[in-house]
Amino acid sequence: MDIGAVQVALREREIDGWLLYDFHGSNPIARRLVGVAGEGMTTRRWFYFVPQSGAPQGLVHAIEPQALSDAPGERIVYTSWRDLELGLQRLLQGRQRVAMEYSPGGAIPYVSRVDAGTIELVRRSGVEVVSSANLIQVFEARWSTRQKALHDQAARLVLATKDDAFGLVARQLCAGVPVKESELQAFVSEGLEKRGLTFDHPCIVAVNDHAANPHFEPEAGADDRIIRSGDLLLLDVWAKVESEVDAVYYDTTWMAFCGGSLPPRIAEVWRVVAGARDAAVECLRQAHEKGTHLRGCDVDDAARGYIEARGFGPYFLHRTGHSIGTEVHGNGANIDNLETRDERELISGTGFSIEPGVYLPELGVRSEIDVFMSEAGPEVTGAIQNAPELLVTEKSLPTEK
Repeated sequence: MDIGAVQVALREREIDGWLLYDFHGSNPIARRLVGVAGEGMTTRRWFYFVPQSGAPQGLVHAIEPQALSDAPGERIVYTSWRDLELGLQRLLQGRQRVAMEYSPGGAIPYVSRVDAGTIELVRRSGVEVVSSANLIQVFEARWSTRQKALHDQAARLVLATKDDAFGLVARQLCAGVPVKESELQAFVSEGLEKRGLTFDHPCIVAVNDHAANPHFEPEAGADDRIIRSGDLLLLDVWAKVESEVDAVYYDTTWMAFCGGSLPPRIAEVWRVVAGARDAAVECLRQAHEKGTHLRGCDVDDAARGYIEARGFGPYFLHRTGHSIGTEVHGNGANIDNLETRDERELISGTGFSIEPGVYLPELGVRSEIDVFMSEAGPEVTGAIQNAPELLVTEKSLPTEK
């Protein structure tokens, strides 16, 4: 964390300081900013205060004085809960407004990392607690030049794995050899790992009405579908470079149809979903050309409005997109005015997904791209799907009756 840059941002926002807090890994944002190792032994509460001016200070327990060893500034050591409260008062003496990982009303859950009791404890020191959401955007959610390159590397490798997966389905259909959803999922996982990628959860492979569940998870068993001729196939894959601790995820969803021509109903739904995706990107591009700043909720409105105008509004069940970082769901602004109202501005250096979907009872269609907010304007990373891929086969498994 660049202390000087943080202090400039605090002065610009008229905030007296940023109070970072963690207990048992409850605040990964604070741990990353301060530089606490993810596997470090920290079982006691610690605070780290970055004032608007002057040197930072830490508050650590006597048996874990090393908790903030890599952070600059002096340490106040406490043993008892009474010492903790006195130490906190010392940190905050003379301050009026401090930022913490707190979101009023729980509006942005990704930011709500500090429990209500700790907020109450801090307020008893006589300060007003405000949300650090916008500070997080600047100092935790932005990608470095190197992280952008790692994201682009992941994009190339993920898309190659996607091509392999669709190729496998086409070959198996042609040979008349069954391949199930769970088997294709395992194939994708193995392909990603062979390419040096890692992921927090296996990909989504969903056929027909299974794709109507945005978070469908294939499992071996009775409901593990064989992929057949005439099926609609959704593949959602996310991964990052395994060897780099600060690597950024790439996240994408592609559609395929097992046949030579797209049925009219699927084609209609695809046009609506792809149109909403493109409307969101165009909204971002126009705002950049005009020099205006959009919020996450504004871009969600653009995509959602497109779908609603075409009569599919009730079937768009989730936000338009999420922040992307070292975690696939990052801590920057989400493209959301449905599940939450994310009013944070989409600032340069941050990335997020755009993934509208329509989920009908009999089928689901989603198209997902990633966008990086560069100084030159919004950049779609990876590739954009223009139409569902047609897995054309001469011989295939019969359509399920």
